[in-house]
Amino acid sequence: MADHFDALETRDPKERERDLFSRLPGLIGMAIARAPGWARHLGAIDPAAVTTRETLATLPVLRKSDLKDLQEEEPPFGGFAVTQGRTPPRLFMSPGPIYEPQSEGGDPWRGARSLFAAGFRPGDIVLNCFAYHLTPGGFMMDTAARALGCSVIPGGVGNTEMQVEAIAHLKPNGYTGTPDFLKILLDKADELGRDASSITKALVSGAALPASLRQELQGRGIAVRQAYGLAEVGTVAFETEALEGMVVDENIILEIVKPGTGDPVPEGEIGEVVVTTFSETYPMIRLATGDLSAVMPGQSPCGRTNVRIKGWMGRADQTAKVKGMFVRPGQVADIAKRHPELGRLRLVITREGEQDAMTLRAESASNEEGFAQKVAATLQSLTKIRGSVELVPPGSLPADGKVIADERSYS
Repeated sequence: MADHFDALETRDPKERERDLFSRLPGLIGMAIARAPGWARHLGAIDPAAVTTRETLATLPVLRKSDLKDLQEEEPPFGGFAVTQGRTPPRLFMSPGPIYEPQSEGGDPWRGARSLFAAGFRPGDIVLNCFAYHLTPGGFMMDTAARALGCSVIPGGVGNTEMQVEAIAHLKPNGYTGTPDFLKILLDKADELGRDASSITKALVSGAALPASLRQELQGRGIAVRQAYGLAEVGTVAFETEALEGMVVDENIILEIVKPGTGDPVPEGEIGEVVVTTFSETYPMIRLATGDLSAVMPGQSPCGRTNVRIKGWMGRADQTAKVKGMFVRPGQVADIAKRHPELGRLRLVITREGEQDAMTLRAESASNEEGFAQKVAATLQSLTKIRGSVELVPPGSLPADGKVIADERSYS
């Protein structure tokens, strides 16, 4: 069992299916009874009847993109959290904004399993460079690493020179964070003449890992694996040493559906990822993530028997993930509200030097000095990400309804 986190990973797929769907009616019944948002959303269904994938597929999906409006109508969590009789350890605000409570337990987002698959072991020292400020990313990996028995350096995002000094002194052998920030740290270490060679493994998420960047990091002696997760549900899937797709986490039910519907697609067809997870604090039943993926045939050569997906394959809507943070069309619309003198807006996402970059192209007749800088400050305030602003003549942007143009290429 040394090659796997626990016996659940190698059980018979039929046994796993029986286990998940025997627990599902209890989850649905609890959610309806204790969370008014779920009672409204699911209506008069009989939880005891939902015991198969076919019956689960008859339930309505809850779209992640709708959570912002639902939470505004019924603060703080739209009625979808079970907080009565519970005191969540932490409360978060993710971009959108969307608010989430942290569930109880030592590894509430179930990240230890993905860390183990990436080669992390008890006694490792992990530099965690996911953000700790307001968003849950930092805590998701922090709690997972500590649950696995690792020591954690809470690096967060930024402060590159200080983090390089910490690497040189504390000599972490593992890294968690976005892949492009790992490159930034390594480049800064080279610039400062500091030794960062202690880092030999990394679990990355929150941004794409193009083959060129993976190869560069491997060339520096770092074995890199990816994980796919969400603030609302925790870990969804993760890479293993086989490097053939991502193995789905043991404690969720994953479906791939036709975008815009709740209808499952045939195996192998690209569709939207829909996730059901068994949290007693923040249960999610058919959460439509907006992410695209596809189920891979067969089982992983690593010996894990759960379903595999091809990883993140794009968005079913115009929402984009930039430097690990979601940027949504509504945020671009909010820029227009704050600067009514602007015309059409288009946020263009590109890659520059193995890093995400964004440029807001904004129609404007204004020649006011510093106006572009004011819009750029609003862009950063609303998205929490720095971007540039390019003012263009009125009427020059196409009237095609596109607000966010993701032009990144990972070839």
